[in-house]
Amino acid sequence: TSAALALLGGSVAALVVWKWLGRKMIQKKMEEARRTRDEGMKKMAKAVEQFREQIPSVQTDTILSLPLLELTGRLREGSLSPRTVLYTYLEKVSALEVTQQTNCLRHFIPECEEQLQEIQQHKEKGLLYGIPVSIKDHIGHKGHLATCGLMQCLGTLMEEDSVLVKVLKRQGAIPFVMTNVPQSLFSYECSNPIFGQTLNPLNPQKSPGGSSGGEAALIAGGGSILGIGSDLGGSIRLPSSFCGLCGLKPTAERLRWVLALPFQPCSGVGWCLAHPSAQCGCLLLSHPVPCAVGPMARDVDSLALCMKALLCQEMFQLDPSVPPIPFNEEVYSSSAPLRVGYYDTDGYFPLPPCMRRAVKETRRALQAAGHQLVPFSPPRIPYVMTELFLKTFFADGGRAWLDVFTGDIVDPGLKPQVNSCKMPRLVKKLLALLLKPLVSSYVAVISTCRSVKEMWNHHHQIQVYRSQFITQWKELQLDVVLCPVLGPAFTTGYPRKLLTAISSTMLYNTLNFPAGVVPVSTVTEADEEELKLYQGCCDDPWDRTLKQAVSGAVGLPVAVQCVALPWQEELCLRFMKEVETLSRDK
Repeated sequence: TSAALALLGGSVAALVVWKWLGRKMIQKKMEEARRTRDEGMKKMAKAVEQFREQIPSVQTDTILSLPLLELTGRLREGSLSPRTVLYTYLEKVSALEVTQQTNCLRHFIPECEEQLQEIQQHKEKGLLYGIPVSIKDHIGHKGHLATCGLMQCLGTLMEEDSVLVKVLKRQGAIPFVMTNVPQSLFSYECSNPIFGQTLNPLNPQKSPGGSSGGEAALIAGGGSILGIGSDLGGSIRLPSSFCGLCGLKPTAERLRWVLALPFQPCSGVGWCLAHPSAQCGCLLLSHPVPCAVGPMARDVDSLALCMKALLCQEMFQLDPSVPPIPFNEEVYSSSAPLRVGYYDTDGYFPLPPCMRRAVKETRRALQAAGHQLVPFSPPRIPYVMTELFLKTFFADGGRAWLDVFTGDIVDPGLKPQVNSCKMPRLVKKLLALLLKPLVSSYVAVISTCRSVKEMWNHHHQIQVYRSQFITQWKELQLDVVLCPVLGPAFTTGYPRKLLTAISSTMLYNTLNFPAGVVPVSTVTEADEEELKLYQGCCDDPWDRTLKQAVSGAVGLPVAVQCVALPWQEELCLRFMKEVETLSRDK
């Protein structure tokens, strides 16, 4: 007996030591990654200092204040040099207020100096000639990591630029920094154990949103004029809403961002987006709710210019699977009256009063401008949220997603979801019965596809819903739809408590419709007073949590969402531009 006890004690001690050593190794890798980032930042600051010594009279504030269209014009005519513009933005990024207060950067791209030399050799100046562009962490750049905030992605450098980066460079853009993301990208907070929490530059108590939160924080803080994000459930639109930016989620197949590597299967769940094999691109090729990549900027014209630049022959040649549809300037520039469907609630997750106010005020402004407004009610959002959207990502009960955390520390922002996925199936069922309909995420986690036949049926259900939605749209003869977006910015720590609050954005990922966000107002004292009376759907704990999440937001941006049918990005942008113009004129 004593021998058995000694053996057991020795085994326990060995396990404890093994776990301790494993944790120390993880900490060492994280520290190394952070040290590499910090060294890059020091190099950036030194390069800026050398530039300042050479050219001390640069009018920094003037350059930083220029809208993208005006900046491109100055660069093309030669009144500003690409080097001056690049180092002006590098100086802003390396300044204390952008980096240390928001923690939005994942890495400086030193090769931007090489690209600066390269564009001066081009025979023709591209549409983005000399424009510094920031890119989201997982968009591949040669010689750099695509971490997704995960330990297992720290050891592999990209061997070549992704298609998107190649096209940006061909158009004269200069990718200069990569921005922070939430761990695994599956969060609309922006935090990971390696590089930490990103904060909102408009209010450090608030989140910038996610998963393109680093992009949003950098642009809103003035450190970038144009950024590239990605959107799987609102990851461009939510940060744009939280930080007062314009952001576009195109039809997923309209742009390509992955490397042209052979297709690799992903068990029908498609969690390869947050996996080292993310470059396979199966999310874009086969996933029923595909990931889209798109631009983020301070105004709609910047988004349109970026789309025009990307939708070029270079993109179509590098990836023949991208439909060769150039940007339609005629549609974007049109001034014809629009027939606009609208709604201020989706009937699933009631949004704060200020977000509904934004839709109502925008609707009235559109009507006054001569557009025709038609009430529109999106069908069956609870069904879409639980049975179509969330079930897509937890089709296997979350097992594939849990695999990406192997040998990693789970970020606090993801622990609720990770823990629910780890629960035994019977416990999940009991919780779902007890808590339904209050906690739809639990319902989604247990609604797994238990066979290939069930998985194909799930794909079919999504297609059926899309067809029904388009039929309803066509019956009303709509051009576009005006609707709310989640906001204003949540206090940090709250997105993890309200996963299902993203129904306003996830709907258009499920449908694969182009959708964009435009800031139209700010939170007022009257909004804050009305929030005190907010009861949501049932005045339940989740409604009260939302009230806590958005309180204390006076002065923060309030946005609306603009939607068009698939492949009509130009019409979506044209509508966004109309909304933007009317909001500025009021």
